[in-house]
Amino acid sequence: MTRFTSRGVKALATNTGSPSVPPDRDPAAAAMRAGRTALATGAALVAFAANSLLCRVALATGAIDPAAFTALRLVSGAAMLWLLVSIRTDTPALRLPGTWASAAALFAYAAPFSFAYVTLGAGTGALILFAAVQVTMILTGVVSGERPTGVQWAGLALAVGGLVGLVSPGLSAPAPVGAVLMVLAGVSWGIYSLRGRSVADPMAATAGNFVRSTPLVLVFVVLLLPTLSLSPVGVMWALLSGAVTSGLGYVVWYEAVRGLSATRAAIVQLAAPVLAAVGGVVLLAETISLRLLLSGAAILGGVALAMVSRERRRT
Repeated sequence: MTRFTSRGVKALATNTGSPSVPPDRDPAAAAMRAGRTALATGAALVAFAANSLLCRVALATGAIDPAAFTALRLVSGAAMLWLLVSIRTDTPALRLPGTWASAAALFAYAAPFSFAYVTLGAGTGALILFAAVQVTMILTGVVSGERPTGVQWAGLALAVGGLVGLVSPGLSAPAPVGAVLMVLAGVSWGIYSLRGRSVADPMAATAGNFVRSTPLVLVFVVLLLPTLSLSPVGVMWALLSGAVTSGLGYVVWYEAVRGLSATRAAIVQLAAPVLAAVGGVVLLAETISLRLLLSGAAILGGVALAMVSRERRRT
């Protein structure tokens, strides 16, 4: 005699007809998830590379000044992220998670980033930024007590050597002031990323940090008011960078990392400076020097080596 419980009745009611396949074992569902992850990853990397391209084209053509570009980028990014989070959770802007310290780090990234692209090419700037971010995060781990393996040290040394080789004086060296500003932007973004590793809701926290950066933006604009110069085209580039390639770009990236392992998420980011360099050549008629190629290979290879070794050790 069969004994029916409430759980058994519910199971019979919901499983009539052909037996269902668990979602994690359904090939079609798995293929759809993989396709969504691949699409989101590609879109996010294009958005991150586009940030460099938009900033460079806006400043190189004199369509807008760096301070105005920074202000419009952060404010429009804050508006877009707040809108998306409020639709999802109905959270008022003043109650969004995030911290003032992270907002300061965000601003300390965005302002030097803009001023650096007055003189740096898109590919060169993206590569310096990426190297500074990754070296900052790796060295912070060392200082906090992590004990890197020999392979990790080799990767870090290779990446640092590539960065030093890229910015060292020479015929094809980038502008020193621009390089220093981009290193500062990279260090600030590395700090911002480290501060956000443990947040429960990355998108809401990012929105909150963007919103909190707006008072800093206002002070920044007031201090540099006499130097502000902008045109409709420059405003368009800045708004695209803030609302689309920054705001929506981060949202798409958070969707992508849900389907990526930590190692894959770290490795795919290597493509962002490469895409920026290719975009600079194709869209902005920039040239890629032998120095940039060799330094880029050393930086990307070194960071990849350190990342893979680190994740394998943790696993």
